[in-house]
Amino acid sequence: MSQIVRRLGVAPRHRGSTTGATCPDIFELADGNFAVIGTDVTDSLESQLPPDAARADYERIVVITRETLVKAKTDIPDA
Repeated sequence: MSQIVRRLGVAPRHRGSTTGATCPDIFELADGNFAVIGTDVTDSLESQLPPDAARADYERIVVITRETLVKAKTDIPDA
């Protein structure tokens, strides 16, 4: 299993999450992949996937806030 190397963007508390109730986050992993904490919306969005998209049984569709991704933009590598 890979390890978290760093957070991309700012911590949820810097985006206004003082209760921890909503804490979307993006992390870079040691193997170069990314891990995302988001709201599981698989049941509501799976039927809307385009024909050339698919989800394996072990995968979930998650939503993060726009702010989370925008704040992480400068930390996302170009390649």
